[in-house]
Amino acid sequence: MRDELIVYKRPKSTISEDIRTIRTNLEFSLVDDDAKIIMVTSSVPGEGKSFISSNLGIAFAQNNKKVLLIDCDLRLGRTHKIFEVSNKKGLSNLIVKLDEDVDYKDYIQKTEIKDLYVLPRGVVPPNPSELLSSERFSKLINDLRKVFDCIILDSVPVNGLSDALVISKKADKVIIVSKYGSTDVADLENTKKLLQNVGAKLAGVVINSVPKARSKYGNYYYE
Repeated sequence: MRDELIVYKRPKSTISEDIRTIRTNLEFSLVDDDAKIIMVTSSVPGEGKSFISSNLGIAFAQNNKKVLLIDCDLRLGRTHKIFEVSNKKGLSNLIVKLDEDVDYKDYIQKTEIKDLYVLPRGVVPPNPSELLSSERFSKLINDLRKVFDCIILDSVPVNGLSDALVISKKADKVIIVSKYGSTDVADLENTKKLLQNVGAKLAGVVINSVPKARSKYGNYYYE
């Protein structure tokens, strides 16, 4: 597995402790017994949403939860690279095949980490937005909700694509990842506004790549 899986490879590090703090805050906000789906997004590419998604998934799994990390970035998703699993079959393939007699186990892959499973993005489709807004995707999420204790949706960035807004409707909570010293404040405000306009349940913002003097990671919550 890649070195960026810090919660797994360096569990005693400050970064790992910060990720676990985010996990704890989310657990308090997911008070409904059936609330278990967390979407992680950002304003633009390169802000670290896949890093946060992956390590947050590990943190939940280490807290005795059966966790599924779904790569919903059907264009550029890299979850399969982070966990070094096959991408020949993934979310895009499964959505297309859902009307057939399919076994989800053929698409969902176990990781080296106990209780953590990954559904990679699969083959890049010609119509990502249509697949993610389909009834098939909704059915898939509803079916998986019954099997896993926690589902993390590693989404696409919000600005410039409609995919994230569509995916947010399936989530019980949404986290926005921003990058310290890089994320434009106007972009972040626009991301927040767009998500709120579609009724997304915002949990808050995770600030990524904070200098060591200010702690490696920070987070604040709207609620």
